[in-house]
This record gives sequence, C-alpha cells and structure tokens, in this order.
Amino acid sequence: MAGWTFLTNHAQVLLCIAKHNRATAKEIAATVGVTERAVQRILDNLEVEGYIGRFRDGRKNRYEIHGDRPLRHPAQQGCTVRDLLALLPPTER
Repeated sequence: MAGWTFLTNHAQVLLCIAKHNRATAKEIAATVGVTERAVQRILDNLEVEGYIGRFRDGRKNRYEIHGDRPLRHPAQQGCTVRDLLALLPPTER
C-alpha cells in the first residue's frame, strides 16, 4: 500500500501501547512500520503533551495512557483519547 493512511503515526503508537503497555521502541516500530528513532520522538511528543506517562519498570518502560486528554485537531473538539481508543481496537503485535 503506497501513499497515505487514515491515522497518523502518533495515533498508531498510541494504539500499540494501548494493547501492550510494556512494548519496547523496537516492538512498537515493527508494528507501526517506522524507525525506532521515530517511535522515540513520538513517545517524547506524547509524554511532553501529557498524553502518556512513561515509567521505568525494571529494564523496560511501562506506559500509561491519559485517556482524558483532548484530541488535538479542531474537528475533534470535545473528543478525548479515551473516545478514540473506544472506536479503534488496539493494534496487535
């Protein structure tokens, strides 16, 4: 499939960690189809903006999604991350 997709890579990463909150950047990258470095940037974006919390759990990170955060596009004003996750099943690994 070439061209465009309906969901951004940020949404794909969020769906991936909703399914497996201890996934590594490498695992997320393989699922989403981007580089590990791109996943790190996306995770940083999501954490800085308050969409996820990242916690050290042994040698891995554990992620917590903050479902009450609003979606960013004006067309989805009033909708939250929880609403998005309710519509779309989490991405399988």
